[in-house]
Amino acid sequence: MKSSQNKVTTIAAAIALLVKDNCHLSIGGFTINRNPMAAVYEIIRQQKRGLHLYAHSNGQGVDELVGAGCVTRLEIAYAGNGRFAPTCVRFRRAVEKGEIIVEDYSNYQMTLRFMAGAMGLPFLPTRSGLGTDIIKNWGFSKELRKNDETLPDHKLVTIDNPFDSWCDSPKLVLVPAINPDVTIIHVQQADRRGNARIQGLTFADVEQAKAARHLIITCEELVEEEFLKRDPDRNQIPFLHVDTVVPIAWGAYPTACYRYYDYDPRYLNNYRQAAEDENDYQSYLDKKIMGPANHLEFLALSNEKHLESLVADPETGYATGLERR
Repeated sequence: MKSSQNKVTTIAAAIALLVKDNCHLSIGGFTINRNPMAAVYEIIRQQKRGLHLYAHSNGQGVDELVGAGCVTRLEIAYAGNGRFAPTCVRFRRAVEKGEIIVEDYSNYQMTLRFMAGAMGLPFLPTRSGLGTDIIKNWGFSKELRKNDETLPDHKLVTIDNPFDSWCDSPKLVLVPAINPDVTIIHVQQADRRGNARIQGLTFADVEQAKAARHLIITCEELVEEEFLKRDPDRNQIPFLHVDTVVPIAWGAYPTACYRYYDYDPRYLNNYRQAAEDENDYQSYLDKKIMGPANHLEFLALSNEKHLESLVADPETGYATGLERR
Protein backbone atom coordinates (compact mmCIF):
# COMPACT_ATOMS: atom_id res chain seq x y z
CA MET A 1 0.00 0.00 0.00
CA LYS A 2 1.26 3.47 -0.89
CA SER A 3 1.71 5.72 2.16
CA SER A 4 -0.85 8.39 3.05
CA GLN A 5 1.68 11.22 3.30
CA ASN A 6 1.67 14.47 1.36
CA LYS A 7 2.57 13.40 -2.19
CA VAL A 8 2.52 16.79 -3.90
CA THR A 9 5.49 17.47 -6.18
CA THR A 10 6.35 19.13 -9.48
CA ILE A 11 5.89 17.52 -12.87
CA ALA A 12 9.64 17.67 -13.53
CA ALA A 13 10.41 15.87 -10.28
CA ALA A 14 7.69 13.23 -10.81
CA ILE A 15 8.90 12.36 -14.31
CA ALA A 16 12.56 12.30 -13.27
CA LEU A 17 11.78 10.02 -10.33
CA LEU A 18 9.45 7.49 -11.93
CA VAL A 19 9.72 7.52 -15.74
CA LYS A 20 12.97 5.79 -16.66
CA ASP A 21 14.41 4.98 -20.07
CA ASN A 22 13.04 1.68 -21.43
CA CYS A 23 10.26 1.50 -18.83
CA HIS A 24 6.71 0.35 -19.53
CA LEU A 25 4.53 3.47 -19.45
CA SER A 26 0.77 3.91 -19.69
CA ILE A 27 -1.03 7.21 -20.27
CA GLY A 28 -4.71 7.92 -19.77
CA GLY A 29 -7.23 9.90 -21.75
CA PHE A 30 -9.16 9.21 -24.92
CA THR A 31 -8.36 10.71 -28.36
CA ILE A 32 -8.44 14.47 -27.58
CA ASN A 33 -9.91 14.23 -24.09
CA ARG A 34 -7.97 14.48 -20.84
CA ASN A 35 -4.57 13.39 -22.14
CA PRO A 36 -1.86 14.06 -19.49
CA MET A 37 -0.15 16.52 -21.82
CA ALA A 38 1.90 18.44 -19.24
CA ALA A 39 3.49 15.12 -18.31
CA VAL A 40 3.94 14.14 -21.96
CA TYR A 41 5.77 17.40 -22.70
CA GLU A 42 7.99 16.96 -19.65
CA ILE A 43 8.91 13.43 -20.77
CA ILE A 44 9.91 14.90 -24.13
CA ARG A 45 11.94 17.68 -22.49
CA GLN A 46 13.77 15.16 -20.31
CA GLN A 47 14.46 13.13 -23.47
CA LYS A 48 13.29 9.79 -22.15
CA ARG A 49 13.98 7.01 -24.64
CA GLY A 50 13.03 3.41 -25.37
CA LEU A 51 9.59 3.63 -23.78
CA HIS A 52 7.18 0.73 -24.12
CA LEU A 53 3.92 2.67 -24.25
CA TYR A 54 0.38 1.49 -23.50
CA ALA A 55 -2.79 3.45 -24.19
CA HIS A 56 -6.45 2.65 -24.68
CA SER A 57 -7.57 4.93 -27.51
CA ASN A 58 -5.30 7.92 -27.23
CA GLY A 59 -4.45 10.68 -29.64
CA GLN A 60 -2.31 13.73 -28.97
CA GLY A 61 -0.31 12.25 -26.12
CA VAL A 62 0.69 9.15 -28.05
CA ASP A 63 1.47 11.07 -31.23
CA GLU A 64 3.75 13.57 -29.53
CA LEU A 65 5.65 10.92 -27.56
CA VAL A 66 6.13 8.87 -30.73
CA GLY A 67 7.03 11.91 -32.83
CA ALA A 68 9.64 13.07 -30.33
CA GLY A 69 11.41 9.69 -30.49
CA CYS A 70 10.54 8.60 -26.95
CA VAL A 71 8.74 5.35 -27.89
CA THR A 72 10.03 2.10 -29.36
CA ARG A 73 6.99 -0.13 -28.72
CA LEU A 74 3.29 0.66 -28.52
CA GLU A 75 0.26 -1.39 -27.50
CA ILE A 76 -3.01 0.37 -28.30
CA ALA A 77 -6.51 0.04 -29.71
CA TYR A 78 -6.67 3.32 -31.64
CA ALA A 79 -4.35 6.28 -32.20
CA GLY A 80 -6.23 9.25 -33.62
CA ASN A 81 -7.39 12.81 -32.99
CA GLY A 82 -10.88 12.55 -34.39
CA ARG A 83 -11.40 14.73 -37.45
CA PHE A 84 -8.11 16.58 -36.82
CA ALA A 85 -6.15 13.41 -37.61
CA PRO A 86 -8.26 10.23 -37.98
CA THR A 87 -4.95 8.40 -37.74
CA CYS A 88 -2.23 10.22 -35.80
CA VAL A 89 0.36 11.59 -38.23
CA ARG A 90 3.67 10.92 -36.44
CA PHE A 91 2.39 7.56 -35.23
CA ARG A 92 1.56 6.52 -38.81
CA ARG A 93 4.92 7.65 -40.15
CA ALA A 94 6.83 5.88 -37.39
CA VAL A 95 5.00 2.65 -38.19
CA GLU A 96 5.60 3.03 -41.92
CA LYS A 97 9.32 3.66 -41.35
CA GLY A 98 9.66 0.75 -38.92
CA GLU A 99 10.73 3.07 -36.08
CA ILE A 100 8.29 1.55 -33.60
CA ILE A 101 6.68 -1.84 -33.15
CA VAL A 102 2.92 -1.76 -32.65
CA GLU A 103 0.62 -4.43 -31.27
CA ASP A 104 -3.05 -3.68 -31.71
CA TYR A 105 -6.09 -4.85 -29.78
CA SER A 106 -9.75 -3.91 -29.81
CA ASN A 107 -10.97 -1.16 -27.49
CA TYR A 108 -12.69 -3.70 -25.30
CA GLN A 109 -9.66 -5.97 -25.23
CA MET A 110 -7.41 -3.14 -24.03
CA THR A 111 -9.88 -2.30 -21.27
CA LEU A 112 -9.94 -5.93 -20.18
CA ARG A 113 -6.15 -6.09 -20.19
CA PHE A 114 -5.90 -3.15 -17.82
CA MET A 115 -8.73 -4.59 -15.74
CA ALA A 116 -6.92 -7.92 -15.45
CA GLY A 117 -3.83 -6.07 -14.28
CA ALA A 118 -5.88 -4.15 -11.73
CA MET A 119 -7.45 -7.39 -10.47
CA GLY A 120 -4.13 -9.18 -10.13
CA LEU A 121 -5.11 -11.76 -12.76
CA PRO A 122 -2.86 -13.00 -15.58
CA PHE A 123 -5.63 -12.67 -18.20
CA LEU A 124 -9.35 -12.19 -18.77
CA PRO A 125 -11.62 -13.94 -21.30
CA THR A 126 -13.70 -12.25 -23.98
CA ARG A 127 -15.40 -12.84 -27.32
CA SER A 128 -13.98 -9.58 -28.67
CA GLY A 129 -11.71 -10.21 -31.65
CA LEU A 130 -13.19 -13.52 -32.77
CA GLY A 131 -13.34 -13.61 -36.56
CA THR A 132 -10.88 -10.73 -36.98
CA ASP A 133 -7.24 -10.42 -37.99
CA ILE A 134 -6.40 -9.04 -34.54
CA ILE A 135 -6.01 -12.65 -33.50
CA LYS A 136 -3.85 -13.60 -36.49
CA ASN A 137 -1.54 -10.59 -36.74
CA TRP A 138 0.99 -10.08 -33.98
CA GLY A 139 3.15 -6.99 -33.61
CA PHE A 140 5.68 -8.64 -31.30
CA SER A 141 7.19 -11.80 -32.76
CA LYS A 142 7.42 -15.07 -30.85
CA GLU A 143 11.19 -14.69 -30.89
CA LEU A 144 10.99 -11.22 -29.33
CA ARG A 145 8.62 -12.52 -26.68
CA LYS A 146 10.93 -15.42 -25.90
CA ASN A 147 13.89 -13.10 -25.36
CA ASP A 148 12.06 -10.39 -23.41
CA GLU A 149 10.71 -11.40 -20.02
CA THR A 150 8.63 -8.20 -19.81
CA LEU A 151 6.38 -9.46 -22.63
CA PRO A 152 3.70 -12.16 -22.32
CA ASP A 153 4.39 -15.36 -24.23
CA HIS A 154 1.41 -14.77 -26.53
CA LYS A 155 -0.44 -11.75 -27.86
CA LEU A 156 -3.62 -13.62 -26.95
CA VAL A 157 -4.88 -17.19 -26.83
CA THR A 158 -8.07 -18.67 -28.31
CA ILE A 159 -9.54 -21.56 -26.32
CA ASP A 160 -12.59 -23.80 -26.42
CA ASN A 161 -15.30 -22.48 -24.15
CA PRO A 162 -15.51 -24.93 -21.22
CA PHE A 163 -19.10 -23.77 -20.60
CA ASP A 164 -20.23 -24.12 -24.21
CA SER A 165 -23.38 -26.01 -23.28
CA TRP A 166 -24.46 -23.06 -21.14
CA CYS A 167 -23.22 -20.22 -23.38
CA ASP A 168 -23.63 -19.72 -27.14
CA SER A 169 -19.93 -19.00 -27.82
CA PRO A 170 -17.86 -22.11 -28.63
CA LYS A 171 -14.60 -20.12 -28.50
CA LEU A 172 -13.13 -17.53 -26.15
CA VAL A 173 -10.18 -15.19 -26.43
CA LEU A 174 -7.83 -14.78 -23.46
CA VAL A 175 -6.09 -11.41 -23.35
CA PRO A 176 -3.00 -10.89 -21.14
CA ALA A 177 -2.91 -8.46 -18.23
CA ILE A 178 -1.04 -5.17 -18.36
CA ASN A 179 0.89 -3.98 -15.32
CA PRO A 180 2.80 -0.86 -16.39
CA ASP A 181 5.83 0.31 -14.48
CA VAL A 182 4.21 3.74 -14.46
CA THR A 183 0.80 5.12 -15.37
CA ILE A 184 0.05 8.84 -15.73
CA ILE A 185 -3.54 10.03 -15.38
CA HIS A 186 -4.87 13.59 -15.56
CA VAL A 187 -7.88 14.31 -13.35
CA GLN A 188 -9.95 17.30 -12.43
CA GLN A 189 -9.40 17.18 -8.66
CA ALA A 190 -7.10 15.44 -6.19
CA ASP A 191 -5.99 15.92 -2.60
CA ARG A 192 -2.47 15.85 -1.21
CA ARG A 193 -2.62 12.14 -0.37
CA GLY A 194 -3.64 11.19 -3.90
CA ASN A 195 -7.37 10.59 -3.67
CA ALA A 196 -8.56 11.59 -7.13
CA ARG A 197 -11.83 12.54 -8.81
CA ILE A 198 -12.53 12.34 -12.53
CA GLN A 199 -15.53 14.29 -13.80
CA GLY A 200 -17.30 13.02 -16.88
CA LEU A 201 -16.28 9.92 -18.77
CA THR A 202 -13.48 7.91 -17.15
CA PHE A 203 -12.61 5.87 -20.28
CA ALA A 204 -10.14 3.15 -19.12
CA ASP A 205 -8.28 5.48 -16.78
CA VAL A 206 -9.39 3.91 -13.51
CA GLU A 207 -8.30 0.44 -14.65
CA GLN A 208 -5.00 1.85 -15.93
CA ALA A 209 -4.39 3.59 -12.63
CA LYS A 210 -5.05 0.50 -10.52
CA ALA A 211 -3.00 -1.78 -12.77
CA ALA A 212 0.18 0.28 -12.43
CA ARG A 213 3.16 -0.40 -10.19
CA HIS A 214 3.59 3.37 -9.83
CA LEU A 215 1.02 6.09 -10.48
CA ILE A 216 1.43 9.78 -11.24
CA ILE A 217 -1.70 11.88 -10.84
CA THR A 218 -1.77 15.33 -12.45
CA CYS A 219 -4.74 17.48 -11.53
CA GLU A 220 -6.40 20.75 -12.42
CA GLU A 221 -7.16 21.51 -8.79
CA LEU A 222 -5.54 20.46 -5.52
CA VAL A 223 -8.42 20.26 -3.05
CA GLU A 224 -8.69 19.45 0.62
CA GLU A 225 -9.43 15.90 1.70
CA GLU A 226 -12.61 17.09 3.42
CA PHE A 227 -13.92 18.38 0.09
CA LEU A 228 -13.61 14.92 -1.51
CA LYS A 229 -15.17 13.27 1.53
CA ARG A 230 -18.41 15.15 0.96
CA ASP A 231 -19.17 12.94 -2.06
CA PRO A 232 -16.91 9.91 -1.59
CA ASP A 233 -18.73 7.87 -4.22
CA ARG A 234 -17.40 10.27 -6.89
CA ASN A 235 -13.74 9.54 -6.08
CA GLN A 236 -12.61 6.79 -8.42
CA ILE A 237 -8.92 6.52 -7.50
CA PRO A 238 -7.96 6.10 -3.81
CA PHE A 239 -4.66 7.31 -2.40
CA LEU A 240 -3.28 3.81 -1.88
CA HIS A 241 -2.50 3.52 -5.61
CA VAL A 242 -0.80 6.91 -5.97
CA ASP A 243 2.89 7.79 -5.77
CA THR A 244 2.87 11.49 -6.68
CA VAL A 245 0.32 14.28 -7.09
CA VAL A 246 1.09 17.17 -9.43
CA PRO A 247 -1.25 20.18 -9.37
CA ILE A 248 -0.97 21.72 -12.83
CA ALA A 249 -3.69 23.89 -14.35
CA TRP A 250 -4.39 23.26 -18.03
CA GLY A 251 -2.49 20.01 -17.61
CA ALA A 252 -4.42 18.32 -20.43
CA TYR A 253 -4.08 21.20 -22.92
CA PRO A 254 -4.36 21.20 -25.93
CA THR A 255 -6.78 18.30 -25.31
CA ALA A 256 -9.98 18.84 -23.35
CA CYS A 257 -10.62 18.56 -19.64
CA TYR A 258 -14.36 18.29 -19.06
CA ARG A 259 -15.87 21.17 -17.06
CA TYR A 260 -12.57 23.07 -17.12
CA TYR A 261 -11.73 23.72 -20.79
CA ASP A 262 -12.33 22.36 -24.26
CA TYR A 263 -9.83 21.05 -26.76
CA ASP A 264 -8.06 23.66 -28.87
CA PRO A 265 -9.04 23.28 -32.56
CA ARG A 266 -6.48 25.86 -33.68
CA TYR A 267 -3.62 24.12 -31.91
CA LEU A 268 -4.63 20.68 -33.15
CA ASN A 269 -5.00 21.87 -36.74
CA ASN A 270 -1.62 23.62 -36.63
CA TYR A 271 -0.05 20.56 -35.06
CA ARG A 272 -1.35 18.28 -37.80
CA GLN A 273 0.02 20.56 -40.50
CA ALA A 274 3.43 20.72 -38.82
CA ALA A 275 3.47 16.96 -38.23
CA GLU A 276 3.07 16.28 -41.94
CA ASP A 277 6.39 17.96 -42.82
CA GLU A 278 9.72 16.89 -41.29
CA ASN A 279 11.23 20.39 -41.15
CA ASP A 280 8.06 21.97 -39.80
CA TYR A 281 7.74 19.26 -37.19
CA GLN A 282 11.28 19.75 -35.95
CA SER A 283 10.60 23.48 -35.71
CA TYR A 284 7.44 22.69 -33.74
CA LEU A 285 9.40 20.56 -31.27
CA ASP A 286 12.13 23.16 -30.90
CA LYS A 287 9.78 26.10 -30.38
CA LYS A 288 6.73 24.65 -28.66
CA ILE A 289 8.12 21.80 -26.57
CA MET A 290 11.86 22.02 -26.05
CA GLY A 291 11.95 25.83 -25.94
CA PRO A 292 9.69 26.38 -22.90
CA ALA A 293 11.27 25.37 -19.58
CA ASN A 294 7.94 24.20 -18.14
CA HIS A 295 4.21 23.95 -18.76
CA LEU A 296 3.58 27.52 -17.68
CA GLU A 297 5.99 28.82 -20.33
CA PHE A 298 4.38 26.46 -22.85
CA LEU A 299 0.95 27.95 -22.11
CA ALA A 300 2.37 31.46 -22.42
CA LEU A 301 2.99 30.76 -26.12
CA SER A 302 -0.79 30.78 -26.62
CA ASN A 303 -2.72 34.03 -26.60
CA GLU A 304 -4.46 34.56 -23.27
CA LYS A 305 -7.75 35.58 -24.90
CA HIS A 306 -7.62 32.49 -27.06
CA LEU A 307 -7.25 30.28 -23.98
CA GLU A 308 -10.18 32.10 -22.40
CA SER A 309 -12.31 31.10 -25.37
CA LEU A 310 -11.72 27.45 -24.44
CA VAL A 311 -12.92 27.75 -20.85
CA ALA A 312 -15.86 25.43 -20.22
CA ASP A 313 -19.38 26.68 -19.70
CA PRO A 314 -20.43 25.66 -16.15
CA GLU A 315 -23.78 24.39 -17.39
CA THR A 316 -22.64 22.15 -20.25
CA GLY A 317 -19.04 21.43 -19.28
CA TYR A 318 -17.85 22.47 -22.76
CA ALA A 319 -16.84 25.76 -24.39
CA THR A 320 -19.92 27.26 -26.01
CA GLY A 321 -19.58 29.06 -29.32
CA LEU A 322 -16.17 27.54 -29.99
CA GLU A 323 -15.20 27.40 -33.68
CA ARG A 324 -14.31 23.73 -33.97
CA ARG A 325 -13.33 23.53 -37.63
